[in-house]
Amino acid sequence: MTPTRAVLLVRISDDKAGDAGGVGRQEADGRALAARLGWTIAEVVVENDTSAYRRRRVQLPDGSTALRTVRPAFRAALEKLASGERDGLLAYDLDRVARDPRDLEDLIDVVESRRPMVPVASVTGSLRLDDDSGISMARFMVIIANKSSRDTARRVARKHEELAAAGKPPGGGYRGYGFTAAGHEPIEGEAKILREIAARILGDWDGWTPEQRAKVDPEAGESLKSIATDLRRREVPTVTGAPWSDRSVRSVVSKPSVAGLREYKGEIVAKAVWDAIVPEERWEQVRARLASRNRTVDLTLQRWLTGVLRCSRCRCMLHGWSGNSGKRYWCPPSLGGCGKTAVKAMFAEDEVERQILELLGRPKVLQQLRTVADTEVTDDARAELAEDEAQLKQMAAMFARREITFPEFQEGRRIIEGRIKESRALLTSRAPRVLRRLLAAEDVAAGWSELSPADKREVVLSLISGYDVMPHDRSKGNKFDPGRLVPFEA
Repeated sequence: MTPTRAVLLVRISDDKAGDAGGVGRQEADGRALAARLGWTIAEVVVENDTSAYRRRRVQLPDGSTALRTVRPAFRAALEKLASGERDGLLAYDLDRVARDPRDLEDLIDVVESRRPMVPVASVTGSLRLDDDSGISMARFMVIIANKSSRDTARRVARKHEELAAAGKPPGGGYRGYGFTAAGHEPIEGEAKILREIAARILGDWDGWTPEQRAKVDPEAGESLKSIATDLRRREVPTVTGAPWSDRSVRSVVSKPSVAGLREYKGEIVAKAVWDAIVPEERWEQVRARLASRNRTVDLTLQRWLTGVLRCSRCRCMLHGWSGNSGKRYWCPPSLGGCGKTAVKAMFAEDEVERQILELLGRPKVLQQLRTVADTEVTDDARAELAEDEAQLKQMAAMFARREITFPEFQEGRRIIEGRIKESRALLTSRAPRVLRRLLAAEDVAAGWSELSPADKREVVLSLISGYDVMPHDRSKGNKFDPGRLVPFEA
């Protein structure tokens, strides 16, 4: 069978140049091979600056956590091959497709699940899965590639540990504010700004006007937000070119390197070979001042769509986040996400609020919410939900033990999740308690505005279950598209 809707997978682990040149060359070679074989490429799946070896802690379908590679584009390609939407896979080399045995086994499951088997080819000829010999060789080569990656990671880690113990700069990575990239020498202009920030935090800066000094409490110092605002006004550049924020001000002045100290994995391990920009004792005072301010931080839930929005790429939940881009919901890699889906918090919250208030404006809906929690139907739904959730975990465990194939797991999950969604649609036992405040109010919108963020989230989860956040269509400009929020399928 000659594929007419094939996938061309291109991947590079580290795009230091940032120009996607590596994947571009792979695509050109892959298309040339497709032309020679008579294949038709229907889609190019790009994993630029994506590791096929590095693992992160993620939540598995059965609710447990484990270390896995995070490759949403690769997973999406597998799903399309399993469903028949795509009918062939072409790549530059085996190690561009997989350097983790689990990823290869999932691909093998998909290839063998179709009849005839899904054709797979590579430019170098290293990827062949059309017979037992090819599959065995692929498994062997991935094990070798995985060991090579482990050896490299171990050598690099040991080298960094040695450099840290000697107080030497780590080398590579982004240039830290205040220092040159080569040699880690202080840059006087940036060093002056760092000393200024420290003085403003400690309340003894000599650059204030008398009027400004009168407004600053020497025991508290100037706020990070005020410092950032002034640096932006003066057009003081950052390393990345992004505008100053309270977060970036805190980051640059609190790094141990500023005090001539060498840090490794979050711990100070040695005196650095470079000179301190801010004396160590004064730097410690800055850190203590910043730590004392943290005690007044409000830790209650503020971004009430956390746990409601889900990334459509990697299926991880989005979290409330603040940074240079402002308040948003993001799929952070540090929490197992892909880091590629984000939406402005204000726009998402306004749209979900609009939909909720529209729904609560329907008398029939409100009446159902008052009665559904106390019915026998709800009790039956609870029992069925518990059984289905237990079965879903059992099936996920079977897939993890490779007792069932990936397509079998997909099909079973689709059926069981359909029943789960039907049961959850009836289970709003907590929602009526939250909604009483809305029902008691003459103005539902006014009652909604008085709810806490946690209660707002509870109402949304009771009525809609959640939303998938679709990728941003850049052809539509930067304007928010409500169509990006797609309610979970009922």
